Amino acid sequence: MDKKSKNIQLQYQGYLNTPLLWKNDNILELKQLEITKLNPSSFEDTHGKPMLLGKRVERFVIKELQEYKDIKIRIENVQIQNDKITIGELDCILMKNKVPIHLEIIYKFYLHDSRIGNTELDHWIGPNRKDDLLKKLHKLRDKQLPLLHNEHTKPILKALELNSTKIEQRVLFKAQLFIPYNAVVPDFKLLNKEAIKGFYIPFIEIEQFSECKFYIPIKMDWLLEVQTQVEWLSYSQFHEKITPLISNKTAPLCWIKFPNGVLQKFFVTWWV
Repeated sequence: MDKKSKNIQLQYQGYLNTPLLWKNDNILELKQLEITKLNPSSFEDTHGKPMLLGKRVERFVIKELQEYKDIKIRIENVQIQNDKITIGELDCILMKNKVPIHLEIIYKFYLHDSRIGNTELDHWIGPNRKDDLLKKLHKLRDKQLPLLHNEHTKPILKALELNSTKIEQRVLFKAQLFIPYNAVVPDFKLLNKEAIKGFYIPFIEIEQFSECKFYIPIKMDWLLEVQTQVEWLSYSQFHEKITPLISNKTAPLCWIKFPNGVLQKFFVTWWV
């Protein structure tokens, strides 16, 4: 297996190891597609062209679903158009035990900021504070899932010999969660505590890690578990590399190796 193929396999493994953000349907009545965990097979990248992380995850989800004997993929990534204007996209329609299911796929990275809002769902924001969990949940419930019942979706369903009223709706919402460095783990009543993958710290506070080693993975490798066999950076090298990112108000995901050998993922934020 060449280096690129091995890396994609590690990405796939990282995706599989990311838990669902919640179980059952206890959040805004959005019900997760819960499936038993299988031993992962190898993932082969048949597209061969660069893609965004979200699209790579969609490929991983389809690959995973194809491993189940009781699941059959009917369509994936179908754009819904009004004349030539795209009004949305259906991620996937599948048959599970002969029951049709419309599935929307989400993979996110959220940081916990207790200063925002009052509820458990309010506190989770994107690394650059441009998006948040609650906004995404409302978009799923109010825009993405209702697209199934849009009049412009009817021709696609007709070709599949399906009626929207007979199709169940599910989400496959996975996320990596990060809490402030040295903070007490917040209460988890709705979300899955197992989704915590690391911590975050403001750029102005990273000097306390001056004895550590660092690595800055590319965006696609944010999926990976921390790997040991990488070219670790010294603190001064790391500081030099992330300074322009912070200046551009970009919060990078990084890996850290503490002097005692402990490895962790963490975000460095430009905001405090």
